[in-house]
Parts: sequence; structure tokens; C-alpha cells
Amino acid sequence: MERTTLNDVIADLRGVGLSSGPDAHLPKGSRPPAEMLDRWARAAALAEPDARQAAIWAIREAAHAAGVVPASLQGLYMARGAGKWSDRTVPALNLRGWSYQTCRAAFRAAGKIGAKLLIFEQAVGEAIYAAQPPAEYTAAVLAAAMREGHTGPVFLQADHDQVNAKSYLKDPKAEIQRLTDVIRAQIAASFFNIDIDASTVVDLSLPTVVDQQRLNAELTAGFTRLVRELEPPGVTISVGAEIGEVGHHNTTPEELRAFMVTYPKALAADGNGAIGVTKVSVNSGTYHGGKVLPDGSLAPLNVGYDTLRTISRVCREEYGLAGVVQHGASTLPKEQLSKFPETGTVEIHLALGFNNLIFDHPRLPQAVKDEIRAYIFAHHANERAPDETDAQFVYNTRKKAWAGMKERFWNLPADIQQDIMASLDDMFRDMFMRMNVGQTGELVARHTSVKVGPVPLPPALARMLTLAA
Repeated sequence: MERTTLNDVIADLRGVGLSSGPDAHLPKGSRPPAEMLDRWARAAALAEPDARQAAIWAIREAAHAAGVVPASLQGLYMARGAGKWSDRTVPALNLRGWSYQTCRAAFRAAGKIGAKLLIFEQAVGEAIYAAQPPAEYTAAVLAAAMREGHTGPVFLQADHDQVNAKSYLKDPKAEIQRLTDVIRAQIAASFFNIDIDASTVVDLSLPTVVDQQRLNAELTAGFTRLVRELEPPGVTISVGAEIGEVGHHNTTPEELRAFMVTYPKALAADGNGAIGVTKVSVNSGTYHGGKVLPDGSLAPLNVGYDTLRTISRVCREEYGLAGVVQHGASTLPKEQLSKFPETGTVEIHLALGFNNLIFDHPRLPQAVKDEIRAYIFAHHANERAPDETDAQFVYNTRKKAWAGMKERFWNLPADIQQDIMASLDDMFRDMFMRMNVGQTGELVARHTSVKVGPVPLPPALARMLTLAA
């Protein structure tokens, strides 16, 4: 397939009414045709740098014109903390590769049941190992939304903006600067929901729970203030904290209270009255991606539903927060997903289950499955734990094959792509129904403030448009 060039993107933009001059924009209410969106989405993932940046800009500008606008969950989560809605758990979807097609399936499934309360998120590690920077991920989500007829807010979220504990101990300023640069890029990509994870620095050897959580709270407060400095005018980014690192001991109410002893004071230290977090991530007995056994099967997990219920109640009743966030749940049995809304869990992060469906799909050619396996043995063998079986290593690591498999999946025959997307559609719809986010359009509209902000033209596109003016 021929590559889309910068001139191709410009011709497309002219064809859908792009205005001239330094403030180039598309007419309000316009929406590119399906074939053009497909071409732009592919270019945003695979084209040469100038054409890729132009396609990303074109998608974002087109989305704004079409009323598909990145937004913050701040109002929705404040309303949840005030008891204005309940019994729903917001699905947050980590889509590590083949993102445009997977997002199309998600929006298609959501449209069938009127689900508007869902999040598309990306962790820092996922952006790196999938070779998918935040702006590219944003383009995939927004293009998919337009392709499937979505209108209204789209919630993009930075998942696990995590402090590296070893790096922080070695050079605190350098680690803070690293994460500052990450957050800056995420906000520039319209990630208006950001989860800060400084739970990595919690020190359980300290004498009191307040002491154990103090550095976590101070760092989280510092990054919250940073977000407030960087957020665009008219947007209040929803910020989340993390109390207990996923995969470790179950979080306790005392740990949340200990965190909140320090966090508000640290947040107010500069005297500017910054708005704080709306939710907290806790550990309740799950693992990212599940816990894989030597034969490659998943061990059953004993989810601490009482933990989620108790801490969610403390969040709302004592601090006015929306509730707790559950990680590592996409591989749980379907029946367990149905239990989260009644616990008061406000948000649930879902990731590897989608990856597994795609990589294990019966329509995916065996040759592609073999390439995935060969890629991780060739590129990630040094990450293999000493006691891991081949099955465990493949299961735990194959998500990192996306960097090498991106174009391969785009080039799959159309019928295979459609069949995999149909299976994803079924999975998403089942999840959304179990989490009770159907028919949420009115709820989202009532509590969401949407602000359309300008997206700077990339240099090459700006130069070409100036020359053509």
C-alpha cells in the first residue's frame, strides 16, 4: 500500500474545507468521509514524520470541528463524590497496539448501548514499548470516534505516571524532571485525565502509616500542582493518586487516611489553593495482566471486594472523592466484573484481555502468531525471569511485540480485520453492560464541561500551508 505523504494530507484538508492563513481550521460541523479517516489514521501510525504529524493534526482538528472533543472527568467525578450518581464503574481501556481498529470496536459497542462514560488511557511504558507516543494515541482514538459516529466528550487518560523509586533515590531532581516532561507531552496530546503513581516510594519499614505514605503524598501533591500549571485555560484536569501498588498487599483504609494527612497540606504549600485529586488507586488482590502459571494459564484471583467497598465509602464520606480505582481486571472472569459497580468502585482499568483476544484470535494467521513469538525472543529475552517457563515468558512479554508488529496488523486482509474487530466489539459490549455504563449520555452531558482549544500546526504543515496561501 502506498504511503500517505504530506501533500496528500494537505489535499485532503483542502477537500474538506480547510481555511487559509496561520489560523487554518476546518468548518464547524464538518466530518471527513470514512475512507479519508482510515487513510489519516494509518498515516498517523505509519507515515514518515512530517506526514505523520500532519495526519495527527488533521484528525484532531477534524474531531474538534465535528464536536468530538477531549474532556476531563473532573465534573463527573466530583458529582460522584457528592452522591449525584452511583452504581456505575467507568471502564478505562488501555489499547497497546492496533489502536485505531480496536477503538473503532469500542465505540461501536458503546454506541449500541448508549455508553458515553468510558476512558481511553495509556501508560508511559505502553507508549514506549508499543512505539505509540501520546499524540499518536490521541489521533487513533479521535479518528475511531469520528469513524463510528460518536459525538461529544472523549476521555483520554494518562495511566500510571509512575515515579521510578530507584531513580528517585539516586537523583530526585532528575526523576521529577523526567516525569514532568512526560506530563507535559500528555497534556499537549489532550490527556485531560492524569493518574499519578508515587506509591512506588511508600516505605513500609517506617514506624507509622503516616510516615510510610508521606513521600508518596508529597510527590503526588507536587505533580498535582504541576498539572494545574500546565492545564489549558478552561480545563480542570482530573487527577488521580495511588495508595497501594498493584500486586502487593491489599490497601487499607488507614493507608488512605494516612495519605490524606499529608496530601492536602502539601498541596496547599505554595498558597495557590490548587484543586486536588478526585480518586485513588488501591490494591485489592489483582495483578497487572493476571497471575500466569507455568503452563501459561491464569491463576484464579481472590479480589478483595470488601476492601474496595470500604475504601470507596471512606473516599466519599470523609474526603468527597469519587471512590477507588481497580487495576489489573481485564482477565478476570466475566462474572467478577459484574460485582464492581455495587462496591462503589468508580473506575476499572482494563488492558491485557484485549491484547490476548487479538493475539490468540482464531482468524489471526499462524504465521503472524509465530512472528509475535519470534519478536519477543529476539528483542526481549533479557527480560525473562530465571524461573519463567516459555509459556509464562510469552504471555508476560508479547504485548511488547507491538512496536515490531504495527504495520503487519494494518496490512492484514480486510476480512480478518473485520472478524477480530467483531470479537472485540462483543467483548467491549459485555464489559460495558456488566459495569453498567449503558445509557450514560445524559449523565455525561450534565456533568462534563467541554472546552475546544487550539492545536498548534506542526512546522512542516504550517510551512506548506503558508507557501500555498
